[in-house]
Amino acid sequence: MSTVALTVDGNLADVALDRPGKHNGLTIEMMRELTRVARFIESRKDIRAVILRGNGPSFSSGLDIAGTMSNPLGVARNFVPNPLRGTNSYQEACWAWRRLPQPVIASVHGHCYGGALQLALAADFRFATPDSDFSVMEVKHGLIPDMTGAATLSRLVGLDKALLLTMTADRIDAAHAARIGLITEISDDPIESARQLAERIAERSPHAVAAAKRLFDRTWHVSARRAFGIERATQLPLILRRARFRR
Repeated sequence: MSTVALTVDGNLADVALDRPGKHNGLTIEMMRELTRVARFIESRKDIRAVILRGNGPSFSSGLDIAGTMSNPLGVARNFVPNPLRGTNSYQEACWAWRRLPQPVIASVHGHCYGGALQLALAADFRFATPDSDFSVMEVKHGLIPDMTGAATLSRLVGLDKALLLTMTADRIDAAHAARIGLITEISDDPIESARQLAERIAERSPHAVAAAKRLFDRTWHVSARRAFGIERATQLPLILRRARFRR
């Protein structure tokens, strides 16, 4: 039985974590499904934007530790990275969404903890209900965030706040999350807010939207000189494409 539900409506993909009775606790199979769905969306050039959300009372309470740790061999096997992609199965479940050319908009309600927060951080935008709460919870279990959070958390909130959230494992509310930049916006209806944004972006050139996402992903951690080179390399195909279609 699938634990990730995909619906394609026109040029919009709706992806829902679907273990509502378990607050969408992440299992190994669920993470594999997330990766498979992301790769399917990547292959669909007609899809212009993606909404990522959770069914039931929460976006997700994070890793289903009891279920996952009952299979230590599976944990070890999925920890090994793919040499071509540079991610293991846990990391790819999040980073596959960052790799998509389409913008990904997370709609968060209820709990968003641990691995689920790292999944939300891999989206390009995050809308959250006023009563949602967030936690980098791994330290409570003697672990660190290792599902790509190291590449996203400090980028959004700064190094000191990233360390503070990680070392304390404190729960924070949506107001705090918005104040430090962890989420994009608070919304009483985050799914509708995500849909409205998706529709606005879908009106723009998909080539320019994909290029913009790629540009900012590739330049945030490099020198200014390197960033300028990436800008030029990203812009040139768009200029040539525009010139070709104006003939």
